[in-house]
Amino acid sequence: MNHFDYRDGDLYAEDLPLSAIADAVGTPVYVYSRATLERHARVFRDALSILPRVHIAFAIKANPNLAVLNVMAREGLGADVVSGGELARALAAGMAAEDIVFSGVGKQHHEMIQGLEAGIGQFNLESEEEGIELAEIAAERGLVANCALRVNPDVDARTHAKISTGKAENKFGVPIDRACTIYSNLAALPGLKMRGVAVHIGSQLSELEPFEEAFAKVGALIAELRAAGQTVTHADLGGGLGVPYKAGDVFPTPEAYAQMVARATEGWDVTLMFEPGRVICGNAGVLLTRVVRVKRSSNQVPFVIVDAAMNDLARPAMYGAWHDFDAVAPTGEKMTAHIVGPICETGDTFAMDRECDALAPGDLAVFRTAGAYGATMASSYNSRGFIAEVMVDGDKWAVVADRIVPEAISAAERVPDFLKD
Repeated sequence: MNHFDYRDGDLYAEDLPLSAIADAVGTPVYVYSRATLERHARVFRDALSILPRVHIAFAIKANPNLAVLNVMAREGLGADVVSGGELARALAAGMAAEDIVFSGVGKQHHEMIQGLEAGIGQFNLESEEEGIELAEIAAERGLVANCALRVNPDVDARTHAKISTGKAENKFGVPIDRACTIYSNLAALPGLKMRGVAVHIGSQLSELEPFEEAFAKVGALIAELRAAGQTVTHADLGGGLGVPYKAGDVFPTPEAYAQMVARATEGWDVTLMFEPGRVICGNAGVLLTRVVRVKRSSNQVPFVIVDAAMNDLARPAMYGAWHDFDAVAPTGEKMTAHIVGPICETGDTFAMDRECDALAPGDLAVFRTAGAYGATMASSYNSRGFIAEVMVDGDKWAVVADRIVPEAISAAERVPDFLKD
C-alpha cells in the first residue's frame, strides 16, 4: 500500500495534488510520502515482533535523503551503512551510533577510524584481511570493535545478476566453509570482539526459498562456531525482500518473511539483525516528470519523450527494470508508446511498446516505485545536474533536496594555469 492515489481524476501524494508540486518546484522531481514510509517501517517492524530479539537497521544505500532517514530514526530504526558518507548521514539524521552497522566490502582506513570514533554498534567484516586491519586500528586507540563476519553461502538469490551477492563468484563475504577458521583467528586479536555472523544474498528477492537455504547454512555455521568454543550472540540476516514494481505482481509479505525466519532460526538464541531498504522506501516515492514532446513516425510506435532521464532514474538502463508509468491527470484514453528521456544514447529508455495513458506535450506523468535506488543513483551525465526531492506530509510539503543546476556543478571545476596560455 502507498499514499499515491487518484482523486477526481488527479493523482495525489497523500492530500496534495502532484500538479501543485510540479508548478512550484518544476520537473523532474522525486516526491516521497512520509505516511508511506512510516507505514512500511511499522509493518516490517510489527511482522518481526514474533521473533524474540530483533535489531532493524535501514539500508541507507536505498535512499540516503536526510528527511527520509529522519523518518526512519523516528520509527526506531538504526542504519546499515556502506561508506563514511552514509555513516555521517545516519548520525546527522538522529540515528544512534550504537544502532549503526557498517557493512561493505571496501571499508577504507579512514572509514574504520570514523566508525570507531563514532562508537558504532557493529562492523560487518568482509574478509580476514579487513578484520586484521580493523583490529590494529582499534588496538592503537585502546578501543574494541564489535564485529560480525559476513559469510558467502553460495546461494542463488534468483534475482538480477547485478544485485545478487551470495554466490561464490560474488565479491562479498568469506567462503562459508572457511568461516569457522577465519572467525576463530579474528576472535584472538586484541581490538576485536567477534560476536556474530552476517549474510546478505541479494536484493529484490521474489521468493523466500533462497533466504531459507542461506539461513540453514548460517545456522549450521553458528553450531560449528559454538562447538569450537566461539561466542555467537548476533546473526545479521541482511535485507533483500523485494517489492512489486509492476501492477499485479505479488511478492512475499513481511509477515510471511518473518514466519520463515522464525522457522529457520529456531534455537539459535541470538539477536537477529535485519537490513531492510527497498521494502520500506520503494513504494514511498515517485519520479514526477513532464512530457517534452511526442515524436511520431509513419507506421511506428510513437516516442513519448519526458524531461526525466537515465541520469535521474538509472534502474531501467542499468537493470532493464520496470517502473509503472501513469499520467497525473489521465483522460481515460490509452496509447502504446516508447517512453524515453532526452539523453543522447539509446540506453536512455524507460519502456518499449508500453501501453500507457494517452499523453501529449506538457502533460505530467509519474514513474512509480521510485523511492529506492532512484535519486541516490543519479549522475550529472550530459551535464544535466541533479533534480530536486520533495517530501509530502498530509497536505504539507517541503523540498528536502535542492535542485543542483549544471552551472553549480561546473563552478566546482577549474581550468589550470598551464591551459591558459
